[in-house]
Amino acid sequence: MTMTRTISGAVRLNDWGLIRARGADAAKFLHGQLTQDIEGLPDGRARLAGYCSAKGRLLASFVVWRSAPDEILLACSADLLAPTLKRLSMFVLRAQCKLSDASAELAVFGLAGDAASAWLGQASPAAAWGLAQQDAATVVRLPDAESIARYLLVQPAGAAAPALPAIDASDWAWLEVRSAIPRIVAGTVEHFVPQMVNLELVGGVNFQKGCYPGQEIVARSQYRGTLKRRAWLFDSETELQPGQEVFHSADPGQPSGQVANAARGPQGASSALIEVKLAALADGAGGSWHAGSADGPPLRPVPPPYPIPAQDA
Repeated sequence: MTMTRTISGAVRLNDWGLIRARGADAAKFLHGQLTQDIEGLPDGRARLAGYCSAKGRLLASFVVWRSAPDEILLACSADLLAPTLKRLSMFVLRAQCKLSDASAELAVFGLAGDAASAWLGQASPAAAWGLAQQDAATVVRLPDAESIARYLLVQPAGAAAPALPAIDASDWAWLEVRSAIPRIVAGTVEHFVPQMVNLELVGGVNFQKGCYPGQEIVARSQYRGTLKRRAWLFDSETELQPGQEVFHSADPGQPSGQVANAARGPQGASSALIEVKLAALADGAGGSWHAGSADGPPLRPVPPPYPIPAQDA
């Protein structure tokens, strides 16, 4: 997709929030709750993680990093923070771990493009999921999208905003979609097993770690054979919404997928990361994709920017 303008600058991410886990058992507690190896989380790195129900369905997703020896921060969708914090807190029990909402203390910004990289200078991590400090701020390098560098910057809420050109929140959201890295939001809670939205393909699931809620189902989905559903990018002239159903013309009587994330891009058209039946995407399947109903607005499939395993595609 050709962009009509360069996305380069900063935007306050009001749709992101932060959970703080603090205490001697913070890493151990989160390790037993999330899909990621939290006890092995190294300094200087961030990781993706999912939080599943007992049925293996994602309740939330996080970008996680160690902010102090006994403190871990989890960035997630703001519309899920309160229920996720409440649910996690139910299982702390006697662990030396205090969970709290850090969103009022810390501001989350999205930085993108050449201007952001130049502004960060030596505080720009060289590779995706690298972590760096810039004064009182933490910088997380996200995977590029459309060849544009992306960063999360987390700083004290009272600090001055980054001295960068403002970018539209919709442009940042579009880059997030085009990265094909899923973020669970209120409209998709408990809709997807991690593999349905490619979470393990982008480093969000560790299959060597110990148990966590839903672990048996997630592992079974991985090892029982060919996966039948994956997330794929789609373009649309119509704005799409997380949780919205999509249909394929070869099977018009029932949905063939569901929108995970969507945003309107720089050209005005929408892009979406959509969980779909792989059989309908297979070579020779033919037919067409539509939003909302079998005769709804057309959708154009676009491969994600990372490989889908051959046995799945």
